[in-house]
Amino acid sequence: MKWKDSIFAKGYRFLKCCKFKPLCFKALCCSAYYRLCILLCKPACLHKHWGVQGEESPEEETREAYRYAYRVSYAVDRICTRTTWESKCLVRALSAQKLLKRKGIQSTLYLGCKMDEGKMVAHAWLRVGKMYVTGGNGEGYAVVDKYRA
Repeated sequence: MKWKDSIFAKGYRFLKCCKFKPLCFKALCCSAYYRLCILLCKPACLHKHWGVQGEESPEEETREAYRYAYRVSYAVDRICTRTTWESKCLVRALSAQKLLKRKGIQSTLYLGCKMDEGKMVAHAWLRVGKMYVTGGNGEGYAVVDKYRA
């Protein structure tokens, strides 16, 4: 195996070229934490920390909130595509929600499902104002629950 293909070289290039290093590091920690929580905790315990159930955040946000939400979206997407553990939609949405909450930005976490080829498929996505931060806009999914944080 050559140096340029090793995990250390990839990590070095990532750190060298990444726009938002501190935010990416926080996203990495959050995604690891939430993946561990999903594996080890009971669902009833998890839901308590997601926010106010059944409520939505405001439809409008400030320009600074949208800018920060874009950075969070970039960092979470960039990190979660490269983790060795499974970082699917719920882990991404919870990680982004936590990072936004730290800055005092309100968001809404949506949980939805749909039928696909006879199987039920679940999905999670996060919205800030009119911007969808993770998971797309949830088109095609029936909203099962929502949490305002």
